[in-house]
Amino acid sequence: MATAPTSHQLAAGAPWSSLPRGGFRALTDSAPASVRFSVGRRRAARLEVKAAGNIFGDYFQVATYGESHGGGVGCVISGCPPRIPLTEEDMQGDLDRRRPGQSRITTPRKETDTCKILSGTYEGMTTGTPIHVLVPNTDQRGGDYTEMAKAYRPSHADLTYDLKYGVRSVQGGGRSSARETIGRVAAGAVAKKILKLKCGVEILAFVSKVHQVVLPEDAVDYEALTLDQIESNICRCPDPEYAQKMIDAIDKVRINGNSIGGVVTCIARNVPRGLGSPVFDKLEALLAKAMLSLPASKGFEIGSGFAGTDLTGSEHNDEFYMDEAGNVRTRTNRSGGVQGGISNGETIYFKVAFKPTATIGKKQNTVTRDHEDIELLTRGRHDPCVVPRAVPMVETMAALVLMDQLMAHVAQCEMFPLNLALQEPIGSTNSTPALAPDLA
Repeated sequence: MATAPTSHQLAAGAPWSSLPRGGFRALTDSAPASVRFSVGRRRAARLEVKAAGNIFGDYFQVATYGESHGGGVGCVISGCPPRIPLTEEDMQGDLDRRRPGQSRITTPRKETDTCKILSGTYEGMTTGTPIHVLVPNTDQRGGDYTEMAKAYRPSHADLTYDLKYGVRSVQGGGRSSARETIGRVAAGAVAKKILKLKCGVEILAFVSKVHQVVLPEDAVDYEALTLDQIESNICRCPDPEYAQKMIDAIDKVRINGNSIGGVVTCIARNVPRGLGSPVFDKLEALLAKAMLSLPASKGFEIGSGFAGTDLTGSEHNDEFYMDEAGNVRTRTNRSGGVQGGISNGETIYFKVAFKPTATIGKKQNTVTRDHEDIELLTRGRHDPCVVPRAVPMVETMAALVLMDQLMAHVAQCEMFPLNLALQEPIGSTNSTPALAPDLA
C-alpha cells in the first residue's frame, strides 16, 4: 500500500501527483497546527483555466477568434451602444484596405475578406447585444507549411508558442498570423463610426518610413490630410514623390526574396478632452499597448517622442493661450494631444515601427523541434513589407482605445452634472481643430 509523502519529501521535490487518494488529507492532518488547513470532502476541487490575451477593452470590448488557415476569423463586440446604424458595408471598406493581394508589394494570397454580421443587429441597427462578425478563409494552402511542422522559422512565434503551450497550429502560424487582425479591423470600423457620430473624431494613418526612405516631418499637414491622399498610391504614403521611393525600395527587396520594415504615423483629430485616466491607464499607455499588440510591431512613440529628448524644457513645453472661441489651447503640440495621460483636445499623433517581415525567400539557419541544427527555406505567401497593409490596423487600434475611453469617461464623469466652468460635455460642437506638431 502506497504511503503519502511527508512534508519534508514534498519540500525536497516529490511531485504532488505522487499522492494517493486521501494522501493530501493525510499529509495536512499530520502537519503542525500552524500550517494545517481543511479540504472539503463533498466537492472535488475544480481547476478552471481561462484563455488569456484574446480580449481587448473594458467597456467597448472586442474578442477576436480564428486562425490563418482555419475555417475563418472574426470578432465578437460586446458593449456596443444600441440604435447605431450598422451593416456589413460599414466594415467592408476597412477590411478591403487590410486584405491581401491588393498590389505587387503585398502578399499574393487572394482573399475577398467578405464579412458577415451574425448577431447584434436588427434591420440595420445595433441592438446593444453582442455583435458577431465572421470572415471565412477561402484561399488556403496548408501544404506550404509542411517544413514549419518540423522546424522553427527565425523571428516567428513558432518556438515561443511551443515553449508556452507545448502544441501549436502549424499552418500559417495560427493566431500569430496577421489574419487575426481581421476581427480587430471589423470592430475598429464600428468604433470609428460611433466616434465620428458622437464627437466628429477622424482617425487617419499613413506610411511615413520604409526602410531608409523617410518622409520629412513637415511634408504632411495633419489638419488638411485626407483619406484620398493616403489611398492615392499602393504604399499609402500621402506624398507622391516619397511614395514612389518607398515602392521602389519594396520592389528591390521583393524580387530578391527579402523584406524590409517601416513606420506608420497615425493622427486622431477632434478627440474630446478628458479621455484617459491618471497613473496606469494613461491614454498614451493604452495606445502603446494597443499598437504593440499588432503583429510585427516593434516600437511606439507619441508627440515629440524620442526627438523631444534633444530639446530643453523651455523649448519643449506647449504654452497655453485662449483662442477666439474662449477655449484653452496650446500654441504647439509636442505633447501629441495628451498631457498627464489625459487628452487635451489637440490632435493626437503617434508613430508605430514595424520590423521586416520574418518569412523571406532565402535559406536561413534554424533548429528543428527535435533540437537539430538545419537550414530552412520557407514557403508561403507573405508581404515584402508589412507597413502599407498595417495602416488600417493602426487606425483600428486607435479607434478601439478611444472608443473604450470615451465610454469610460461618460460613465464616470458625466453621471452627474458637469462643472461647466471647467468642463464641456462629450460631443459638444465648440471644440476646435488642433495645431500641427512643431518640433523645431
